[in-house]
Amino acid sequence: MDKRVERKRIGVADRYAAMTHDLHWETSYQAMDKVFPYGRYEGIRIHDWQQWSDPFLMTTDTYWRLQGEKDKKLYAVIEAFAQNNGQLGISDARYVNAVKLVLQAFAPLKYAIHRSCAQASRQLRGDALRIAAQMQSADELRQYQSDTHAASVYNKYFNGLHETPRWFESVWYLAPFRSYADDVASAGPFEQLVAVSFGFDRLLSDLLFVPFMSGAAHNGDLSLVPVSFSAHSDAARHKAFGLSLVQFLIKQDPANLAIVQRWIDKWFWRSFRLMPAVAVMQDYMLPKRMASWKEAWEEFVEEPVNALFDELAAIGLRRPAGWAQACDSKEHLSHQAWSAFYGYADALAFHTWVPMADELAWLDRKYPQSFDRWYRPRLDFYAQREATGKRFRNPALPMQCQVCQQPLLFTEAGSPRWTAYRETTHDGEAFHACSDHCARIFADEPQKYVQAKLASHAILQAPGTGSVAEPLPASLAAAGIRLGHDTGGFATSDDAINFENWGGGQDMKEAQL
Repeated sequence: MDKRVERKRIGVADRYAAMTHDLHWETSYQAMDKVFPYGRYEGIRIHDWQQWSDPFLMTTDTYWRLQGEKDKKLYAVIEAFAQNNGQLGISDARYVNAVKLVLQAFAPLKYAIHRSCAQASRQLRGDALRIAAQMQSADELRQYQSDTHAASVYNKYFNGLHETPRWFESVWYLAPFRSYADDVASAGPFEQLVAVSFGFDRLLSDLLFVPFMSGAAHNGDLSLVPVSFSAHSDAARHKAFGLSLVQFLIKQDPANLAIVQRWIDKWFWRSFRLMPAVAVMQDYMLPKRMASWKEAWEEFVEEPVNALFDELAAIGLRRPAGWAQACDSKEHLSHQAWSAFYGYADALAFHTWVPMADELAWLDRKYPQSFDRWYRPRLDFYAQREATGKRFRNPALPMQCQVCQQPLLFTEAGSPRWTAYRETTHDGEAFHACSDHCARIFADEPQKYVQAKLASHAILQAPGTGSVAEPLPASLAAAGIRLGHDTGGFATSDDAINFENWGGGQDMKEAQL
């Protein structure tokens, strides 16, 4: 009789080392610098790749097993929501505009980041770091697919969801997201990972995944919410990955510190300039509100990031250069962005409105230092214009920042009366920036940003007579946005009329009674 062979079980750490570090080899028939041509040009010095380990000790087989289990549960919830006409159980059709903004802005951004992480992975010499970057690439692709599937039930019944990848490439208000994606893709491999895993995921991603999605659940969305909470478990790994990567780079060589600090300064601010979309979703697009943007910022960013950099001071890192200004803007960001969106409602593939009286009161309670003084008068004016059938519309094209491509609508730190504006000259040509931080980013890499394609410039090149008034609708129509259906105010939109005719939100209405 054959003797049964007892297989010795190895520990998690040993298994991780065998499945990652032990896969590395030095090439002989081609030089390593030729195999990994972008591994050194950023100036980063790595002396020992073996010193980096995934904080989760995640191997590829474990990763796919866990993600498969998550997807089985996730798609069961999405399917149940669709089969039970869940789109009629949301609190109000206004909420769907938040879904539109997620699908138009953040879902395509995730797909773009998936490609950048895959590109970074190809350029890294260390196997363990390369495998971790591959996993993040797969995470971003999975999240893009999940967002798309979750929103598909809304796409059957509501406008503004039918060509979101196309709009991501060409529509003006999505330019900050496309610009961010292009900026990441054109960076070196280490900068790409610091940008995504630290600058966005570690410092700011909780604002998207936790408070807004809790509010979405409060408004009856049981399709997109489980997707976001599923993605949040991925984000936990990304945050740990980003932190361990930054620590690894600095510990490898003292010369890396200045490079990493410059990246943190840049990518915190570039990531922060995506936050106006999250702020308006939380303060203005949720018919049933929970925490305000200001409260979410204080709980999920201000406190943990201050604590994080108190710890990182031991290795020489300081808070990002734009940190104080970002914290100052928590009183103003959502209101300024919503006012801009309201004025440009005819140029958006989602709808805007003036908040109701109880919602204005809620905003006043949440922002006692700023809302009643600076923003309620503006919204009252909009409401008066709507009451007379003369809705306020902004007929001009916005000036855009050359770096983040946000319209120049945000105010100076500590002075909400004055719009922030910076101008710099390069090779005899003037360029505009929205802040000192974007101006500094431009000054560090002018050759990168002088090539930026600004949507406001592209609009003027659209078919038309050459006047400012006509190219804008022409460019929107050319992008597949249906004027008068996807655009305009909410009250007279197809979405509002259909939702009311279908008896949508009945459960919420009965609960209120």
